[in-house]
Amino acid sequence: MPITARAHAKSCSARCRQRRSRARRTIPAELTSRPRWIRRTARKVPITVHGEAASSTDPSTWSRYRDAAASSAGAGLGFVLDGDGVVCLDLDHCLDADGAVAGWAQNVLDAVAGSSWVEVSASGDGLHVWGHGRLPGGAGRRLRLGDGTVEVYATGRYIAVTGRTFGDTPQRLGDLQHVIDSLL
Repeated sequence: MPITARAHAKSCSARCRQRRSRARRTIPAELTSRPRWIRRTARKVPITVHGEAASSTDPSTWSRYRDAAASSAGAGLGFVLDGDGVVCLDLDHCLDADGAVAGWAQNVLDAVAGSSWVEVSASGDGLHVWGHGRLPGGAGRRLRLGDGTVEVYATGRYIAVTGRTFGDTPQRLGDLQHVIDSLL
């Protein structure tokens, strides 16, 4: 790296940084193939690809991934969970400033055992574990797990998607039912 680079820089130039970033932003085809994408504001308010109000329960406000990714409305992407078996485990505030995983969250990741895609959340200090499963009783649950909180969502919600893959997790959605059952 050039001598003028900042000490914390992870790439040598803007082009290298952009290439590095794009290489890590991969969303599994099991999500991108479903027409359940929205845009979101910086405050995580769901909006359409045209910048109008969107809803996690109104399919007429959802789009294909290609259209949502191409839109410049809002601050990022979101994926709507509609009860078809795609679930998301939202591990809030589980990463420290160095990216180390809190013990309670590591237990969840160990249970997933590299079978499902995990991404860093929009806040940068949480993780989303994506997979297949069913949540008894519907929409979602918020659970205390040690010092942390896990939210389990299956329907009627949207999740902000960053596409920033965490670690070496696979680019597929695995079966999370055993993890959901153990949390409940």
